[in-house]
Amino acid sequence: MLGSGSAGNSALIATDHCKILIDGGLSARQIVLRLEQCGIRPNQLDGVLLTHEHGDHVCGLEVLGRKFDVPIYANSLTAEAVRCDSGLDQHRNWRIFHTGAEFSICDITVQPFPVPHDAVDPVGFAFYAGSSSLGFITDLGYVTKMIVERLRQVHTLVIETNHDEKLLQNDKHRPWPVKQRIQSRHGHLSNNAAANVIEQLLPGKIERVVLGHLSRDCNTPLLALRTVSESLAKCGKIDMEVQCATQFEISAHFRIGETKLGEFQATFENAFFQTA
Repeated sequence: MLGSGSAGNSALIATDHCKILIDGGLSARQIVLRLEQCGIRPNQLDGVLLTHEHGDHVCGLEVLGRKFDVPIYANSLTAEAVRCDSGLDQHRNWRIFHTGAEFSICDITVQPFPVPHDAVDPVGFAFYAGSSSLGFITDLGYVTKMIVERLRQVHTLVIETNHDEKLLQNDKHRPWPVKQRIQSRHGHLSNNAAANVIEQLLPGKIERVVLGHLSRDCNTPLLALRTVSESLAKCGKIDMEVQCATQFEISAHFRIGETKLGEFQATFENAFFQTA
């Protein structure tokens, strides 16, 4: 996780053959700096995958796209929204996927699925490479049965723990309509809601949880970790690895599994993707 929180979000996933950003919601300068800390140059990226069009997920894309011509993967409605609200209307390196349709980027299989949030067509992702998998859901008001099924096989889950319910209720800086929006079915997951989702996945293959997108004012890493850890302890999962991503620093690196070494042979055609 290059950075995760109310002010900006971006994550890096990589195999020996592929390097992908999920969202570009940090400044381009910060994305480049934090990639360098991971030993990666921006021109090595195989693409940026977008969950949705909100500024804290796309604000660095315009400069990143102009300087490095990185392919941007998004569904058509998200791509249209981003192009209308930024200088990316001139960016030519778009790859348009269909929500619900699986595709591949090098040796990573990507499964995008819809999530409920107040954006035009927001998605979560399940990534598969080798024998292991990663689930990625941020910015969603609640978790549907379909989302749980899409995440049933993941070994590592990145999940939003946006707010503590009591801190949000007592926050004096947010007007009531904003609080209603955050707590709505198209808003954000609370610590307790995320813990409930994780509980539903325990019969599956999940081994690690990474908490993200914490509110700066209405949550703390300690509260998020405590809520999820206590929930896991009640289920007898005291050995589950739980990390918390923060806004201003790169998270600990974690290895999900192994992929096959050797030269990768592409198994898909670029023509699969429409250009925006």
